[in-house]
Amino acid sequence: MNHRNTLSKAVALGLTTLAGAAPIAAGAAGELEEVIVTATKRAENLQDIPVTVTALSGEKLEQLNVANFDDYIRYLPGVNAAGRGPGQSSIFIRGMATDSSDQTSIEIGAPVPNVALYLDEQPVSSGGRNLDLYAADIERIEVLPGPQGTLFGASSQAGTVRLITRKPVLNEFQAGFDASVATTKSGDLSNSVEAYVNWPLIEDTLAIRGVFYNAVEGGYIDNVFGENAYTAADVGFPEGAESTVVNNLPLVEDDFNDARYTGGRIAAKYVINDDWELLGQVMFQELDVDGVFDHSPEEIADLSTGQSGSRIVGDLQVQRFFPDELDDEFAQYSLTVSGRLAGLNVLYAGSYLDREVNNNFDYSGYTQIGSYGYYYLCQPDYTLCGDPTQGVITFIKNERTTHELRFSYDEGERVNWVAGVFYDDIETKVDTQFYVAGSQGFFAPNEPHSQATQFNPEARPPGITFVNDAIRTEEQLAFFGEVTFDLTETVSITGGARYYDIESRLVGSSNFATLGDVDGDGGISYDLVFADALPLKEDDTIVKASLSWQPLDDVLFYATWSEGFRPGGFNRIDNDGVPKTYVSDEVTNYELGWKTTLLDGRLRFNGSIYRIDWDGLQVGITDFDISVITFTTNAADAEITGIEGDLSFLATDNLTLNAAWSYNDTEMTRVPPGVSDIAGPGSRLALAPEWQYNLSARYEWTAGEYSPYAQLVYAYTGDQFSSIVVDNRFLQDSYDTVDAAIGVSSGNWSVELFGENLTDERAQLFINSLDTDLRITTNRPRTYGLRVSYDY
Repeated sequence: MNHRNTLSKAVALGLTTLAGAAPIAAGAAGELEEVIVTATKRAENLQDIPVTVTALSGEKLEQLNVANFDDYIRYLPGVNAAGRGPGQSSIFIRGMATDSSDQTSIEIGAPVPNVALYLDEQPVSSGGRNLDLYAADIERIEVLPGPQGTLFGASSQAGTVRLITRKPVLNEFQAGFDASVATTKSGDLSNSVEAYVNWPLIEDTLAIRGVFYNAVEGGYIDNVFGENAYTAADVGFPEGAESTVVNNLPLVEDDFNDARYTGGRIAAKYVINDDWELLGQVMFQELDVDGVFDHSPEEIADLSTGQSGSRIVGDLQVQRFFPDELDDEFAQYSLTVSGRLAGLNVLYAGSYLDREVNNNFDYSGYTQIGSYGYYYLCQPDYTLCGDPTQGVITFIKNERTTHELRFSYDEGERVNWVAGVFYDDIETKVDTQFYVAGSQGFFAPNEPHSQATQFNPEARPPGITFVNDAIRTEEQLAFFGEVTFDLTETVSITGGARYYDIESRLVGSSNFATLGDVDGDGGISYDLVFADALPLKEDDTIVKASLSWQPLDDVLFYATWSEGFRPGGFNRIDNDGVPKTYVSDEVTNYELGWKTTLLDGRLRFNGSIYRIDWDGLQVGITDFDISVITFTTNAADAEITGIEGDLSFLATDNLTLNAAWSYNDTEMTRVPPGVSDIAGPGSRLALAPEWQYNLSARYEWTAGEYSPYAQLVYAYTGDQFSSIVVDNRFLQDSYDTVDAAIGVSSGNWSVELFGENLTDERAQLFINSLDTDLRITTNRPRTYGLRVSYDY
């Protein structure tokens, strides 16, 4: 029998801060429970490894009902996120951020993430569009802050987040479900249903596990009525021309920003013999999102925006003139073979990820600031300017294949090691179309460049004035290893290295619609622009060294020096003022850490102090004086000094107190002379609050056959800047939230009432003008809910 208590998302947000509060192995009565992690690619007690790790076990995830991307990282001190809503966010760790990517170009023109996101053994990171997996039946989530380049490679220069699914269990039938309903202030209802089954088919040999989920997050932002026109107040408006006024009445809707997660997983475990076993798994999900998750409150008027297209509407309101829709589907197929060979642990992991994204969003704000509005919106004689509605229509197909073979030895008296080889092949195909309603009837159908590789060779429909048709590939081969040597019974030294060889390519075109006949060569051919730069090759070796001292069984100190990197890329611009490519930015991390378990196992106190040198920051810049296309450059250097810690205290057998915090002092240390587009030396980095912390208290007791509980959580995030790019740099206010839950379990059943954001705080999560209309991404308003679960 498998029993669990299901707690609210509010409780989850509090406990996710606690690096030491995620039990996997049960502790003795009156002690905090043990945490087992695989952050070093070997299963070890979290308190025994000289690595900073935050872990949430599968048991705790089920209890806390951690649901989606925001829940994974939102309340983790030292970890931050920014973006435009479900499926459109980036992760940042320890203040290592410059901006959140422009959704119009992130797949082909923006830097790759500097935080690696793993789904089981496969990296699935994607700039601005991290895989937003619904957390149903997850074994555990591990967060490794700081460079993890030796074991986890590219894109792990700021840290790594690992989502590890629950695997089939032999010889034990398990099944259960979880259902919830919640109401949000001035918003739609939310609901979720999850179900799983574990079925042993052959004793000691074969078992399968399946999970299904469907979750709807109700909207809370209104698309209200408004009018729009291209007028004399806007850039480039022809003198004496007439304007066409339009409205958004067909799209007006209350609570229009809802999201639905639908998916599941099927896995089979087969034991070949006493030494070898095989695991095959298929995972799939569809995320459907309508509307936007940033609003246009009156605070926008107080910002020095320079954005003439920004609309001030009201709290939790926007005015949108083109449908905002996201359909994000993926399927992952994986095979893992593990066993023993000549005294070594051997593991092969192969995965294939197939992801398709259809994303449409309103871009009408570009009418007010774009340099070529008159050309596309007005009749050829410039006497009448038409419908100013604009939209972006994007289709993305991403395929990723990874293979890793590794060997480990953990039975030595003084020496233990892990080594392996890793191969990664990524292909991203993008068709981004810019629609201008007023252009219809004047322009020939737009086609890709005739001298470029074509993803979609078809002529685009009327109204499509600009097209990005591109294919971006990246192929990587890496060899890695770490070895630990015990100098004495209490002192150990660890050394690691990773050699990588990466080849990247960008082919395709950016093409402009033209008056009159079709002109297939009116734009930019990437094939021609990068003819002398393909492939972009990068190879190097990064290293890590660590010294640890364990003076007592429950006390560990460590010092670490480590390096991190992420690949470079291409700029889609044929312009002498913009470099064709940019290279890897590099990170060096110096860290002192401690892990302690005190008071006979009732108190756990872990922490670390660190300094990070970040050289050659990859920065995306939109400067219409240079280019109408966003480009990336290695623009600056920065330094980060910080401290982070967590404390968990079992005050009594019924009461648990938790606290977690982080402080980051970030500073730009170098900006090249003459570069005025980004914040100067001495400025803070973006999306890096100096202080983050939270406090939580949980009380459990027994009343006959019932086990009631209650919990309260307080969380605080300090102010932060939205970007290091001057035109997009806004100071986001600090905010705090309060969550609570009460519930009771009995036998196989659990029932709970929960409340989130009880003070109805309107947090400024991300101030952005990514589609030229300044708005503020905010959190969900005050929410109350009921949850019921059953486990057999």
